[in-house]
Amino acid sequence: MTHEDKGKFYSKHPEGTQVNETLRQEIVKQTKDNNISCKAAEKISLGSGAPMKEIGVAIDMLNINIAHCQLGLFGYDGKTKAVTPAESVSPQLEADIRAALVGNRLPCAAAWKIAEHSNLKRMDVCAACEALKIKVKPCQLGAF
Repeated sequence: MTHEDKGKFYSKHPEGTQVNETLRQEIVKQTKDNNISCKAAEKISLGSGAPMKEIGVAIDMLNINIAHCQLGLFGYDGKTKAVTPAESVSPQLEADIRAALVGNRLPCAAAWKIAEHSNLKRMDVCAACEALKIKVKPCQLGAF
């Protein structure tokens, strides 16, 4: 969604899409100034057993902004990105990233798996992608 869609996130979902009441309550509880962090959304997902995609739909339906992307891509005090390109990328990390590409992009979920498997911070994987000029999309929560 673009900045023109801000406040109308629900419009990207079919009319009549419902939000589970338990998820709604937990999302609202974790929301500050109409923003919820990616980390808080992940915590809700882990605690509820609901997939990140379902959490993202609920956030959209409640017209809440997702902030502080764990990959550093959006939601940082008006900046588009908090992540910067890595100075260098190990051959193994580059191979792992390239092996996980879908249509020349690295899905957010794949970036998280690579980070866990490689014992790296999630933002480090994204920094490698920045250096390799690889876009990270789609977001597990459905943002951007």
